[in-house]
Amino acid sequence: MAKNTTINLRVDAEVKQQAGEILASMGLSLSEAFNLMLYQIRIQRALPFDVVSYGHRPNAKTLALLDRIENGEAEMAGPFETFEAYKAWLAEDGDDGDI
Repeated sequence: MAKNTTINLRVDAEVKQQAGEILASMGLSLSEAFNLMLYQIRIQRALPFDVVSYGHRPNAKTLALLDRIENGEAEMAGPFETFEAYKAWLAEDGDDGDI
């Protein structure tokens, strides 16, 4: 396929530099990596990776509670009006409310 269009992106300079170094170590340029991603989006009809927020991961207590709810061993209340109400609900189950 002929490459006959240009995309201009505004990105954080540090992210671009670090990503460029990582890709270079793999033998790829930023342009080649971006093209690969676009091809995968077209093939998969979705982003070719999961989009997650690593800054807001539940801790072990919350994950254990979610497992109990999923397995029918506990019931989920809510929705909660406030975060404090959610923490109070956790405390009712013998948890200290620390998520």
